[in-house]
Amino acid sequence: MSFILALDQGTTSSRAILFDHDGAVHASAQKEFPQHFPQAGWVEHDPLEIWASQLEVARTALAGAGLRAADVAAIGITNQRETTVIWDRRSGEPIHNAIVWQDRRTASFCDELKRAGHGDLITSKTGLVIDAYFSGSKIRWLLDHVPGARERARRGELAFGTIDTWLLWKLTGGALHLTDPSNASRTLLFNLHTGAWDDELLRLLDVPRELLPEVRSSCEVYGETAPELFGAPVPIAGIAGDQQAALFGQNCFSRGLAKNTYGTGCFMLMNTGTQPVASRHQLLTTVAWKMGTQTDYALEGSVFIGGAVVQWLRDGLGLIKSSGDVEALAASVPDCGGVYLVPAFAGLGAPHWDQYARGTITGLTRGTTSGHIARAALEGIAFQVADVLEVMRKDSGIPVHELRVDGGASANNLLMQFQADLLQVPVVRPKVAETTAFGAACLAGLAVGFWKDRVEVAKAWQPDRTFEPAKTADEVAHRRSRWAEALNRARDWEHRTASVGRV
Repeated sequence: MSFILALDQGTTSSRAILFDHDGAVHASAQKEFPQHFPQAGWVEHDPLEIWASQLEVARTALAGAGLRAADVAAIGITNQRETTVIWDRRSGEPIHNAIVWQDRRTASFCDELKRAGHGDLITSKTGLVIDAYFSGSKIRWLLDHVPGARERARRGELAFGTIDTWLLWKLTGGALHLTDPSNASRTLLFNLHTGAWDDELLRLLDVPRELLPEVRSSCEVYGETAPELFGAPVPIAGIAGDQQAALFGQNCFSRGLAKNTYGTGCFMLMNTGTQPVASRHQLLTTVAWKMGTQTDYALEGSVFIGGAVVQWLRDGLGLIKSSGDVEALAASVPDCGGVYLVPAFAGLGAPHWDQYARGTITGLTRGTTSGHIARAALEGIAFQVADVLEVMRKDSGIPVHELRVDGGASANNLLMQFQADLLQVPVVRPKVAETTAFGAACLAGLAVGFWKDRVEVAKAWQPDRTFEPAKTADEVAHRRSRWAEALNRARDWEHRTASVGRV
């Protein structure tokens, strides 16, 4: 049995990747599935479309590599987090489309919880802030809006799951209703300190306990796939939410190791060890993973607009024809020419949390070129990441000696070098870019002995390039002070314009 099969179920596509013992990608397949937008601010997926796409790519990857189920030591699952599914335990049919993590339909209910003064209670128990992003309010909405759902849930006829739980149920033919702590900790219902569903939170959000999956570790053999799916049973042995899986895939096993994923937005996680660290700067405290009896925790900070600013340069301004062209355009000038671009197109995320901020470009002169704007856009990504890492250091009290990076924009050498300069620590990009899927593979492989321990897993992780800081601390301090001034001009823009009247 020479391979581990990772199922990477994302927001817009499902992927399956086969990894060998050296951590190399042996085969992969990917398929997009439809997004459903029934109303403004609502985002849904059809759970059966998710399942069909995930099964198809798993079979395609195996067939493309000429492999059978007997060649696979185990399956690991990683998934879009917070997306909520409820289904009938007997038929396996969803009672409604899945409500996606991006969905905002429960925002008013979350506002009610805040006004009622429940914010401190929820944050102290869950490490999260009250927001429609998380699963708990989505569960409540489904129970309140699908006829008969709440009564059926109390009778034990329905099952809730995030996408990992839904896939595990389908893979095992309905035999297993399980999740892991990395996903459970994103629901607003899981107590970080007890490691269990919390009765007080269940009452507050009016969610019946009968609906919930059992919480098991992130690394163990849960069961086997139904034989008819792949021709023979395959062990399922690892589960982690996508960002936590990437942290594991980046070998951030020790306290103080951190990774940043450069996607549409940016997600930074720092391993804070075996005790949850409360944030004073509105970062999230979350479970990283649980292995055996030990739970590791992480601080998490999210930037709303990362690689999306490059898409805007392409689609909104027409400065580049493809996203890959941005590095050459930005490198056509020696520096930003005093231009700063704050990409607050959807407000500002961590650590600023300003939903009324808007994007700004400052420092324009007649000498400003498209190259300066492109460079300022890339630098704006790096400045935001630096802001998050700064408060992570303050919250955790842990020095950060390097930042491990992944995601599409991590291929941009100019961006990665500037990131290293700002952080004043090395930025390390791995050879295997599929760190999320690799993390799920590692968790599964460790559970079945494919890799004997984390030391052996670490040998499968290899750096591609390390970007060393090349600017002085004084230069960085000057640039970051100018960035702070640009941020101040973007802050609270919607309220400022409202106070003087709109044109």
